[in-house]
Amino acid sequence: MKPASIKDIASKANVSITTVSFILNGKAEQMRISKAVIEKVNTIIKEFDFKPNQVARSLRTGNTQTIGLIVEDISNPFFASIARKIEDKAYKRGYKISYSSTENDPVKAKELVEMFKSRQVDAYIIAPVPGIEAEIKQLLTERIPLVIFDRNLPDIDVNYVVVDNFNGTYIATKHLIDSGKKNIAFVTVDLHVDQINNRFLGYEKALQDNGIKFNKDIYTEIPFDSTDDNTNAQLMLLFEKNPEIDAVLFSTNYLAIKGLLVLKTINKEINDDFSIVAYDDHDVFKLHTPPISVVDQPIEEMAEKIIDVLLNELASANNTLTKREVSKIILQPKFIKR
Repeated sequence: MKPASIKDIASKANVSITTVSFILNGKAEQMRISKAVIEKVNTIIKEFDFKPNQVARSLRTGNTQTIGLIVEDISNPFFASIARKIEDKAYKRGYKISYSSTENDPVKAKELVEMFKSRQVDAYIIAPVPGIEAEIKQLLTERIPLVIFDRNLPDIDVNYVVVDNFNGTYIATKHLIDSGKKNIAFVTVDLHVDQINNRFLGYEKALQDNGIKFNKDIYTEIPFDSTDDNTNAQLMLLFEKNPEIDAVLFSTNYLAIKGLLVLKTINKEINDDFSIVAYDDHDVFKLHTPPISVVDQPIEEMAEKIIDVLLNELASANNTLTKREVSKIILQPKFIKR
């Protein structure tokens, strides 16, 4: 059986095709179509189980009701969690999310922006990688709604939602110092991007404020694309060469999880004499014995703010006379002692 068309609905409702089109596109009130006609047409739409052609509809309205989400690595627990929250909140507001990972590769990031452009997404949510600045500026020039998150681009006047990463590691390091720790190792990833840099600076400042000298021997950078074997070897070397370490602060939760596996391998116990803190919570840390203290990012609030900012952008996108108000939102992390 041939699917019903807009023409079939118009014919049965005894109205014009244009009237049906306005109702389908949510412009009925704007075009002063009576409530009686709207109800009549909607009843026939349900009766025919009519599904509008999204491609044709996007050509008519200029909207695809989709948002492009570009993250560093969708398999990373932090990005997976926030992508899920964003997807839920966007869907409730009538938008679908299409997402992909850059793997911290600027070439891939640029290609993804172009791919989403070809798909005519209505807006972008981007965790930017170094080297994507020109593409961000071009999106802003074209007045395409855009929010960046997780990391900031200080030289570009763009909407952002970020967490105070400096304060996150500062309060975590201070907690360890207050509990008597003096040789606190810092394990991080070799990405010199805004949020990772600030996590180190918060750790360094807490040491400085408490009269503890930074020890480069217990500072370790793990390559972003490191294999599990190489990561394990590097962490084992850190603990074997520096038996004086009495605490470790991991700058990401995936590094902390790898660290826990290494500590188990070398039979290093987490107790009053040796502590672990992870940046970003994870179920593993709640279930571990003993449970692991964390710097918890407000993922729910981040997702809510990102969608709110983007919807405001989408609402004003077609008004070229309105001066664009840039939203700069910095949220506070929470230290969870376990």
